[in-house]
Amino acid sequence: QVQLVESGGGLVQAGGSLRLSCTASGRAFSNYAMGWFRQAPGKERQFLATVSGSGVTTTYAASVKGRFTISRDNAKNTVYLQMNSLKPEDTAVYYCAADSSIFFMSRESNTAARVWGQGTLVTVSS
Repeated sequence: QVQLVESGGGLVQAGGSLRLSCTASGRAFSNYAMGWFRQAPGKERQFLATVSGSGVTTTYAASVKGRFTISRDNAKNTVYLQMNSLKPEDTAVYYCAADSSIFFMSRESNTAARVWGQGTLVTVSS
């Protein structure tokens, strides 16, 4: 099983950009679909994006498509979330996750097999 550690969160002004990273320890990173979620105060956790184990296939939530880009580097056991044109409503704790397929990642809020990171806070000021 993998363990996940996110980094790259912080404070940014509206319109700015951030790149989040999530590094996995453990074996067979490329066997996992990886995803990014976020949870704002008082709200449910929200799916953002997922990428297949090979990195070829991606799926995005409509709310971030065109602004956020998910990618992975299997040689570095790392998945990234490039966030552009940030808005105050993007303020949240961002989590990465590993699961067996992008199908489950984008359709299920959680699964028995899913592994979560500890989260990293992104604050977008107006």
